[in-house]
Amino acid sequence: MGDPPRQTQETRRGAPPSRRARVLAPAILAFTFWATMAGTTAPTPLYPLYEHAFGFGPFTVTVVFAVYAFGVVAGLLLFGRLSDEIGRRPVLMVAALLAIVAAAAFLVAGDLTVMLAARVVSGLSAALVTGAATVALAEAMPPDGRVRPATVVLFANMGGLAGGTLLAGILADLAPAPLRTPWAVIGALALLGLVGVASVPETAPNRSRPSLRPQRPHVPAEIRGDFLRSAMAVGAGFAVLGVLTAVTGVFLTGVLRLPSHTLTGAVVFTAFMCTAAGQLLNRVVRPGRALVLACAGLVAGAGLIALAMAAVSLTALLAGAAVNGLATGVALGYGVTVITTRAAPDHRGASVSTFFVILYSMLAVPAVGVGVMIRLTGLRPAGEIFSAVVAVLALGVLLSLLGSRGAARRA
Repeated sequence: MGDPPRQTQETRRGAPPSRRARVLAPAILAFTFWATMAGTTAPTPLYPLYEHAFGFGPFTVTVVFAVYAFGVVAGLLLFGRLSDEIGRRPVLMVAALLAIVAAAAFLVAGDLTVMLAARVVSGLSAALVTGAATVALAEAMPPDGRVRPATVVLFANMGGLAGGTLLAGILADLAPAPLRTPWAVIGALALLGLVGVASVPETAPNRSRPSLRPQRPHVPAEIRGDFLRSAMAVGAGFAVLGVLTAVTGVFLTGVLRLPSHTLTGAVVFTAFMCTAAGQLLNRVVRPGRALVLACAGLVAGAGLIALAMAAVSLTALLAGAAVNGLATGVALGYGVTVITTRAAPDHRGASVSTFFVILYSMLAVPAVGVGVMIRLTGLRPAGEIFSAVVAVLALGVLLSLLGSRGAARRA
């Protein structure tokens, strides 16, 4: 009695999708990706309100942010292969459901404990959606179409990170209940994504039972030098993005006396959209120059952010966010290209996961370090010290890169 239904289901699954499904499926997948990622940055402009409501300071804000990043790392290590095993659609549905749960937790949050739990869930949703949606879009879209899957992935991912913080900031300024309304909207968007994904066809060709074994980090020997230099350069840029996401609202409200949640969202929006633009720019920059330009940009961005702290300048902060984003995007595009084109095919998936584990660790740990420095020295000195550390790290990568090229020429 059970065989015929399975056969019918497999036949239906194997049938070619209609033209309408081919058009709608990528749009639904991209929207779900966008909505899930939007929920991960929505707290950014709300942190000053949470500080006042729950009675904590900038250090706690950085911890709340770091918990999210560690949730992403845990999700990548535990569930990196899950969409290959059980299919893209189930994983995307779980990711959207977790995004709804996180939004609901923030909606009713009355203390720090609930916030921390919501951030962990949000990190897990980001980890699940990033891999599953990236691959699903590549499988659902024609590779030779007018719009490339990689471009859609880029703007769904970075656009969600940018759009979530701006949307939450606008709603916090204009709508009633600034700590509730943004989460009601974010949760509704994730719910739309969940309903949409439930209607799209599965794109994974083969499925098996899940094996939830932690994925071991892997760096291929043939690209180890470029891999590590790229990871350190992008990690420096991610560290700045993490700190901007965690403390921009505190800086604007407490130092610049500009308690605009929309403005906070706009600063972080600028950083993430410029990161997306940097990845597109990487397509026209010669590979041999990409990492050099990225490191120079990271140094310049760190200098502008240090200037923003020293001179209490919003203009310098916006410029620093933009320059750091562009440089980070160029380095990120270069690193992913190195892995996907020069690593052995059977190690590429593990290598990409390792790359992003490093990046999200760099997103979290420096933010907490800055929180500790804020306690010891104050916000502005902590920002200046952090900028100097980022500049030194980028310069170190640049010197290593130039030294390896010099050695190669002499050989």
